[in-house]
Amino acid sequence: MSLKIRLIIMNFLQFAVWGAYLTSMSRYLGPAGLGAHIGLFYSVQGIVSIFMPALMGIVADRWIPAQRLLGICHLLAAAFMLAAGWYGMQAGTGVEFAMLFTLYTASLAFYMPTLALSNSVAYTVLESEGKDTVKEFPPIRIFGTIGFICTMWLVDLLGFQTSSMQFIVSGIAGILLGVYAFTLPPCPVSEKNGKGSLAQALGLDAFSLFKNRNMAIFFLFSMLLGVSLQITNSFANPFLASYEAIPEFAKTFGVQHSNILISLSQISETFCILLIPFFFKRYGIKVVMLISMLAWTLRFGFFGLGDPGSGLWLIVLSMLVYGVAFDFFNVSGSLFVNNETPHSIRSSAQGLFMLMTNGIGATVGTLSAQMIVNRFCSWQDVPTEAGIKSLLVGDWQTVWFIFAGYALIVGVLFAVLFKPKKMEVGG
Repeated sequence: MSLKIRLIIMNFLQFAVWGAYLTSMSRYLGPAGLGAHIGLFYSVQGIVSIFMPALMGIVADRWIPAQRLLGICHLLAAAFMLAAGWYGMQAGTGVEFAMLFTLYTASLAFYMPTLALSNSVAYTVLESEGKDTVKEFPPIRIFGTIGFICTMWLVDLLGFQTSSMQFIVSGIAGILLGVYAFTLPPCPVSEKNGKGSLAQALGLDAFSLFKNRNMAIFFLFSMLLGVSLQITNSFANPFLASYEAIPEFAKTFGVQHSNILISLSQISETFCILLIPFFFKRYGIKVVMLISMLAWTLRFGFFGLGDPGSGLWLIVLSMLVYGVAFDFFNVSGSLFVNNETPHSIRSSAQGLFMLMTNGIGATVGTLSAQMIVNRFCSWQDVPTEAGIKSLLVGDWQTVWFIFAGYALIVGVLFAVLFKPKKMEVGG
């Protein structure tokens, strides 16, 4: 089997694990009696991302080869995820928050570091074969998004969106990758494993970048925009499901197969990433980031204006602009950090970018979004054609417009305050 195919399988399974539950978990938590805690379930991945990837990175650099640590982490994450799924099935509608949340958090604590570890394995293996990672890795990474989409569809078509079986699907994929990782080419630990301070290993030296006003503003707005990252992952599915309470929408495709509809976001993502080099070279970081902020505004605004019936085209537009919103922010931001930081702290700076966005920003965002949703919506037992169902109903339009207004304000402030110097982009 070729090296490229082996890495494609790794990336496919890596994100298949995540796609099995990330967009549909909220649809299960509500009927299970944990609707008020959706934000906490989604924010915990940001909390563990603050420290676990860095700690596992140290282990991979100093003691355990990355491909083995990848396998170990996936097997442990899968074990806890399978336990969460089994517990949910046994508990039915009497799920206890403490038990499910503990098992889920333990699984994420081992899964989130694998996002970086899988990249590290791919880079190391490609470089060991003399490959150009910039050229070779993106086509491999796209299969990760495809894996994410496949398990989204699988969970939807098997009827697992409102069941803890989605955790079982994730756990099975995790076991497959955990075993498979041990067959990957070896990634040797660093020969300098005894050198360097703990602060350097954790990337804390990158905080010196805050002494630069422009970089400080960039990282601040990265955090503010990171607030938007997990909002639709958390609440898009319950929003679409709420229309089942309205007879004219109950049997529409968007309600019955919300996960498939939401997967258009990931499909858009795979195409939009190809636009980054052109826009980044032609217009620069400020314009590209502003395009992302506008796209986030439209992402939320289209949700507020649309519905699964005659307004389905607006929901579809929301899915399509997600690719621009997500990729133009994450990829262009990473490129900016790479170009603007000294080589000696470049890796640490990338870690800081992830900390501000997926760590602090996403955590604050999901918890804040939960409070807003709880203010305007509530879980209610609603009569439907399929019987009594627990749905999150209320003033969803106001909820989405609040999120859209937030993204717009962040964009306006960014346009006024961020003044980067012109920079040359290679290629």
